[in-house]
Amino acid sequence: MLISFPCHSRFGLHWDGLATVFTRCRSGRKTFIHRLLRLPTAKRSSTGSDSKVTFPMTLRSISPWLASLAFVSLTSACGETPPIYYYAETEAEEDDDDEDDEGGRRRPTTNADEGPMNATTDSDTGMADTGPPPTAPPTAPGGFYVVGTQIFDYSGDPIVFHGVARPSLEWQSQGDNLSAVDYGNMALWGANVVRIALNQGFWLPGSAQYDAGYQARISQQITWAEAAGMAVILDLHWSDRGNPAGPTEQQRMADARSIQFWQSVATLYQGDGQVIFELYNEPHDIDWSVWRNGGPSGEGWNAVGMQQLYDTVRAAGANNLVIVGGLDFAYDLSGLSNPSTVLQGYNIVYATHPYDIAVNGQRYKQPDDWARAFGTVHLRYPLIATEFGTFDCSTGYVTQFLNYAAMYDISWTAWAWYPASCEFPSIITDWNGTPTQVGVVVRSAM
Repeated sequence: MLISFPCHSRFGLHWDGLATVFTRCRSGRKTFIHRLLRLPTAKRSSTGSDSKVTFPMTLRSISPWLASLAFVSLTSACGETPPIYYYAETEAEEDDDDEDDEGGRRRPTTNADEGPMNATTDSDTGMADTGPPPTAPPTAPGGFYVVGTQIFDYSGDPIVFHGVARPSLEWQSQGDNLSAVDYGNMALWGANVVRIALNQGFWLPGSAQYDAGYQARISQQITWAEAAGMAVILDLHWSDRGNPAGPTEQQRMADARSIQFWQSVATLYQGDGQVIFELYNEPHDIDWSVWRNGGPSGEGWNAVGMQQLYDTVRAAGANNLVIVGGLDFAYDLSGLSNPSTVLQGYNIVYATHPYDIAVNGQRYKQPDDWARAFGTVHLRYPLIATEFGTFDCSTGYVTQFLNYAAMYDISWTAWAWYPASCEFPSIITDWNGTPTQVGVVVRSAM
């Protein structure tokens, strides 16, 4: 990755020190580049395997302390003290209260100077202090929180999740090809989150399908994923209509036993904010009232609503991020336009599942419908697509969605990190992480 600024750039940093950190610290490098790419003057270009980011205009829109804070974030992520940085001003923009050198430019600023660009440090480690600001909602240790439409990490930096969905633990309690290497391969793609599908029958004692080793197996997945640098979404994917003797599969909505499931899961992981709770996978064929508040499922059993599942998590003492999917197999969030449908609470992210669906030659859930289904949600709430894809190996739909997501800072996890077929649909061809055609598109967007 090359980063170039014009010689008259008004954004100055200690470039030798920056290059040194870039070389040694991949996570810090990615953090800083992500910040740069979000600036309105950034433009991308590619030549062969190399990409270049150019800032053709002077960075008049960014204050010196924000630029410095970005650099502090880079180096603190790598455990190093930031090099000296500076910001040059023209005479027309000088503040009479600023301290300038003889040339009319602001003097170099060091860590000893006061001001908003200076991060506080821990006296024991020399690292920048972390923790949400006092105005943030309650936050699980080391975790994430929501303010407005933005998700923030524990250090107070905005984050957009880009990752993969990892199935198998919903249909098989032992899972398929579970290993630290597998999560490492996801991280090599650039993923910062993985979504793991769960089965409440495997989890809950008393179920016909209960597996006494299942909970420990899930904890092992979390350990491996976090060691690879990823947050973990635990997704309640399969349930049993409230009948512990019955089979588990994807249902219309959660049931009374799903409350027990989330009581247990939230209690177990409330101390790990890197664990995120997705309350129910793909609600469908119910109305918005049942979706929110529970009620008849239409199949002879009572569904539990999203508000009750959310309240269960919070009652367990867990302040972890919570993800809530809409109707029509989680695709449709249009009901949120009604204030009475919106969940009451904090640290809530809404989820959509856009898939390129074709039935009898008619295509559904197409880009021209995204604005209706979920496209205005990002204006009011954080949004994540915890699944998306196409079923014919084509890349156009996925490319359009990823471009759309990038435009509006929509988080996502691509379905699925599982070698099967286009119809599954898979983004890898083998357990080495070799991408399918769609996987190539997904990996390039990480």
